[in-house]
Amino acid sequence: MTALPPSEVYTLHAGTAPLVVSCPHVGTFLPDDLRRRLVDRAAAVEDTDWYIDRLYGFVTGLGASLLVPRASRYVIDLNRPRENAPMYAGQNNTELVPTHFFTGDPLYHRGQAPGAAEVAERVHRWWQPYHDALAAEVARLRALHGHVVLFDAHSIRSELPWLFPGTLPHLNLGTAGGTSCAPALQQRLERVLAAQDRYEVAVNGRFKGGHITRAYGDPARGVHAVQLEMAWRTYMDDALPPRWNAATAAEVTPLLRELMQTMIDWRPEPANPAEPVRHG
Repeated sequence: MTALPPSEVYTLHAGTAPLVVSCPHVGTFLPDDLRRRLVDRAAAVEDTDWYIDRLYGFVTGLGASLLVPRASRYVIDLNRPRENAPMYAGQNNTELVPTHFFTGDPLYHRGQAPGAAEVAERVHRWWQPYHDALAAEVARLRALHGHVVLFDAHSIRSELPWLFPGTLPHLNLGTAGGTSCAPALQQRLERVLAAQDRYEVAVNGRFKGGHITRAYGDPARGVHAVQLEMAWRTYMDDALPPRWNAATAAEVTPLLRELMQTMIDWRPEPANPAEPVRHG
C-alpha cells in the first residue's frame, strides 16, 4: 500500500502552548474512485463538521497547535478506533468507514461498500498518518510543558433522529465520563460554560467523547483530552446546504476563546513526562 505525502492527509500548525486542537471531521476531499461508488447525494459531504477549522482558527494566535485533515469522514472516520468498535453501545453509530449518512440512508450504491482489505488500505493511507501526527504533537508539547490538553472540536446538525432524540444542546462537553482529563480541568471548563446563559450545555450527555478523547486522554501521564460537540445552530445556519453565519459565529467566539485560554492557562498536578503517549 502506497503512503501519501503528509501534505495530502493533513495540515498541522505547530504551536508552543500546551494545547492541541484537533478537527477530525472537517475534511471534504473525496477521491474520484470513491466518489463514483457513492450515491449522488454523498458528493455534498453533508455530514462534515462544517467550518470548524474556520471557527477555531483563532487558536493559532493563542499559541495552540491546530491539526486539520483533508479527507472527508466518508473516506474514513478519524474519530473511530481502527478495530471499528462502536462508540455508543446500543445506539445507532457510524463506522470507521461509514456506510450510512447521519440520517441512516445508505452512502454507497448497492454492492459498492468497501470490504476488509479496502478498509485496511484506508486506515494505512488516511487514518494512521493523522494519528501519527496527532500523537507526535501531543508528545512534543507534553515534553515541553510536562502536560498537554488535547481538544477535539466537532459540530453536527441540531436534530438527527437516527442518532439522537430531540434537539441537541448547543454545547456538548465530553470527557469520557470524567476519565479523559483531570477533574480540576473539567470543573474549570464547566464553570466557564455555566457563567453564560445564552447557550444550552450538556456535560457527558449523548456525546461523551469519541475515539480521540478516549484513546489519548490519560491524565495520570499528563495528557488531558476534552471533546466539544457543537450544534450547528450555535455558529452557522442549521440547514443544508451549509452556510457560514458570520454574525452567529461572532457571538459564540468569545466563549470559545475563553475555553481555549482556560485550557492553556490551566496547570495540573505534576505528571510523568517520560511515559509514552498512547494513541490509536
